[in-house]
Amino acid sequence: MVLAKAYVIIAKEHNNLHLAWELSSKIRSCQLLLSKAAMTGEAVTMEEAGPVIKSLSSLIFKAQDVHYDIATTIVTMKSYIQALEERANKATIQSTVFAQLSAEALPKSLHCLNVKLMTDWLKMTSWQKFSHESRISPQLTDNNLYHFCIFSDNVLATSVVVNSTVINANNPNRFVFHIVTDGIIYGAMKEWFHSNDLKGATIEVQNIEEFHWLNESYAPIIKQLHSPESRTFYFGPYQGVNVEPKLQNPKFVSLLNHLRFYIPEIYPLLEKIVFLDDDVVVQKDLSPLFSLDLHGNVNGAVETCLEAFHRYYKYLNFSNSIISSKFDPQACGWAFGLNIFDLGAWRKANVTAKYHYWQEQNADGTLWKLGTLPPALLSFYGLTEPLDRRWHVLGLGYDLNIDNRLIESAAVIHFNGNMKPWLKLAIGRYKPLWHRYINESHPHLQDCATS
Repeated sequence: MVLAKAYVIIAKEHNNLHLAWELSSKIRSCQLLLSKAAMTGEAVTMEEAGPVIKSLSSLIFKAQDVHYDIATTIVTMKSYIQALEERANKATIQSTVFAQLSAEALPKSLHCLNVKLMTDWLKMTSWQKFSHESRISPQLTDNNLYHFCIFSDNVLATSVVVNSTVINANNPNRFVFHIVTDGIIYGAMKEWFHSNDLKGATIEVQNIEEFHWLNESYAPIIKQLHSPESRTFYFGPYQGVNVEPKLQNPKFVSLLNHLRFYIPEIYPLLEKIVFLDDDVVVQKDLSPLFSLDLHGNVNGAVETCLEAFHRYYKYLNFSNSIISSKFDPQACGWAFGLNIFDLGAWRKANVTAKYHYWQEQNADGTLWKLGTLPPALLSFYGLTEPLDRRWHVLGLGYDLNIDNRLIESAAVIHFNGNMKPWLKLAIGRYKPLWHRYINESHPHLQDCATS
């Protein structure tokens, strides 16, 4: 078929339109035969293939007989292959961009849920809101309890994280969740957790816009995110095909994504806390995390260097002497998503100051690409305690072939990647693991699903 397609081009160039039409007709016959086999799952028989191959071969010999010499054929084939490669490259880039856009888009049902929750919140009288917000539970600062923090603007995803954690907890009434969101979603997030039963767990919802200490004079990342270059890159007419589309994800300009480096400042009275990403599902009791011995380290995390590409040299620019003089390129990377932080050790090691230092060093973007993991690898270098792999299994947002036994044994499964479980492009095999923790009985969810 490929050879025949080349001869179609040559025949047209020699104005032999009848031969070009005959070749095209037989090529279509081949394609139909292959399509039928693909749809039915049955092999092409010799009886079906024989006549088509014979007639196509005859036409190719006919093309050769009219002096379409081998040199002309080779040149044409090369140009044809080059054109196909260019089309394939463009299609690959386009599909990656489309996948990224799909991953960033908020489904209509989730937007509907946000609107309905916000409407309910706005209907509350000012004194109800004030009394609701001003209730400060002593549990929020009780270090005898188990504290978790989630930074997200996705109400449904956050609810799954909290719901899955309390359902699988032995003593959910000892669990405290500290949620930080943005000003747009704040009312919806408050309303959701105000109207849902969470088995006695304590919930705190905060608005990042009220963290007045988090400003440009203190946090280098804010100044960088507000720079004209960053705004143009994410929201302007940027057409650079040499930049990975995933790095143009607006989540990288969301301050919520960088809030994980300010946990000790947000919770100054806490000693230990577990950080959870909003695309995880908890499957086992997480209270044993708080009794793990971190051996004086700040961060307990699952390492990800079973494969070579998760080592430091894949995240950082080791051609720069600032990096190569201080870090081992073969050092093992680790994952954000489930992390146990010793906040006393964090303050003692002054990790946030280290993060600020590395953000300032990378103001021109030469030390690493975008995101929070590279500066975390630098800031927590030598301060990370490896956890058992079963605590945190990653890849459910991109890897189709994770072993079921590994998923079943995991305390936390992570839908990192573009195929989030709340999107249509989610991997069907894993989607039920997330959906089982949605409160389907909530009237707004039912209404939004129907609409």
